[in-house]
Amino acid sequence: MVVPAPGLPARVRIHEVGARDGLQNEKSTVPTEVKAEFVRRLADAGLTTIEATSFVHPKWVPQLADAEQLFPLVRDLPGVELPVLVPNERGLDRALALGARRIAVFASATEAFAKANLNRTVDDALAMFEPVVTRAKAGDAHVRGYLSMCFGDPWEGPVPIHQVVHVCKSLLDMGCDELSLGDTIGVATPGHVLELLAALNEQGVPTDVLGVHFHDTYGQALANTLAALQHGVTTVDASAGGLGGCPYAKSATGNLATEDLVWMLQGLGIESGVDLGRLTATSVWMAEQLGRPSPSRTVRALSHKDQ
Repeated sequence: MVVPAPGLPARVRIHEVGARDGLQNEKSTVPTEVKAEFVRRLADAGLTTIEATSFVHPKWVPQLADAEQLFPLVRDLPGVELPVLVPNERGLDRALALGARRIAVFASATEAFAKANLNRTVDDALAMFEPVVTRAKAGDAHVRGYLSMCFGDPWEGPVPIHQVVHVCKSLLDMGCDELSLGDTIGVATPGHVLELLAALNEQGVPTDVLGVHFHDTYGQALANTLAALQHGVTTVDASAGGLGGCPYAKSATGNLATEDLVWMLQGLGIESGVDLGRLTATSVWMAEQLGRPSPSRTVRALSHKDQ
């Protein structure tokens, strides 16, 4: 039953991260053609922003070492944007050479995670990203800035809001078109989400450049997403079937499942353009490729009903 609630957006853009963030944490490497078929099926389900892969050195993320082979297989999907993650100028060169036009860089709100993930301080990482963003923008590419550990850090504990605001403003100042606020270890709760969003607005960061990226470690991802929607956020990161985590933060479990998000959006009368049946079938298929059931509650419920 569709029952709209007041104060919510009419439409939400889902930034699908299953093919990149979802698969980068797999213990075994997924074949390139399976990844390509996954992206194609996600597009067929109506997703129009699908993060395809990462041009990180294979040593650091071996599961995505086939970026050069994968991207040409999917880059011509009609009506679909295919962002790719790049860590530095070399990664940018590899991505641009293949025709990528949506680039993402990944910063940290905490020193401990910047050290673990990038082997740099927060400021050194920002300095590394600046020429990447500048060159990408000069080539008419759209640039997204990911910000990890916006709410809590496994080494540092709760993250001060002013710290997050500082890095967000730095990313925008260097030219990022949008930001994704990451709850990398899934410790956020709705009040914390609203306080961070309000603090960003107070410091001149508009809501329309913000997306949210929640992990479901403590079962709070949907509640946190609803709080963000109530604030006016209209871009939500999610991963088909709830795949993913973070290889550099052991307490990070899976992302918000795209199916769980779409179920909630449909119930609220919020458009996303996604066909839930096709998406569920895609996640069931991908779970078969990985040899285990999907952690998404909606996938389990809907696929059980079909049996």
